[in-house]
Amino acid sequence: MNDLNLNTAHANYTTTSISEGVATITMNRPDKLNGWTMEMMDAFKAAFIKADAHDDVKAIILTSTGKYYSAGVNLAGTIKIMPPKALRELIIEHNQNLFEAFLQVKKPLLVAVNGPAIGASVTSATLSNYVIAGESATFSTPFAALGIVPEGCSSIHFTRLMGEETAQRMLGEEGWKPTATEAQAAGLIQKVVPNEKLEKEAFKIAKAWAKKGEQRQFLGGSELQELREVNAQESAALADAFLSAAFMKEQGRFLWSKKKRVPAATFFALWASRPVWSLLL
Repeated sequence: MNDLNLNTAHANYTTTSISEGVATITMNRPDKLNGWTMEMMDAFKAAFIKADAHDDVKAIILTSTGKYYSAGVNLAGTIKIMPPKALRELIIEHNQNLFEAFLQVKKPLLVAVNGPAIGASVTSATLSNYVIAGESATFSTPFAALGIVPEGCSSIHFTRLMGEETAQRMLGEEGWKPTATEAQAAGLIQKVVPNEKLEKEAFKIAKAWAKKGEQRQFLGGSELQELREVNAQESAALADAFLSAAFMKEQGRFLWSKKKRVPAATFFALWASRPVWSLLL
């Protein structure tokens, strides 16, 4: 096994190793529940690009350390006070680029979910070839509760994987959060193993892919171009939802309850001044 030199300012957020044709990219901020800050996202995006370009890599695994796979995108760390039109464009760009990082991976991609996964870390996982999870994993997409719309192509992709009724259980007001076993039964993921066997089983699958020349493909029969178009549409809708009064007020309240005073104040300020700045959108 050898390390893959990322040559990026944010390489400490992930580690990458290569063994027998498999590049394993590991998110490594367990103290922050592997939340997707800008630095974390930059790190795994760079790792994908490096692995794709490396001649010895024939398959890629994305996983993480600690009890959580990922707590999802850190919203407070991605929204800043700036001119409304510029903010909307920034949200669209960041969201679209996040999922494009998964869509553009050219080598077969396996996601190994080692614990709870929330939001974008769930939807992005379904943009891989295959999702395997440890028994402690859970899958949560609380978009309706947050007052935002589905992202990560989940508006169409979840229905293809699980059927309309089950997709709406996860994406809608019910906010169903399946366990790993329930997620497999529903069709969201493909395999469940004991936690202690996850790393070994993920590597076994990816190694077999590397040996037989497995190709990059998407679950549910989805095609790359369609997913890219859906990602663009969802990103625009998400930006509009983020800039709604209801979302900003709820985010401010939530962050204040977590004693995150500065980001909470940012959202409260945006909410209070929205009647003025919304005219500039």
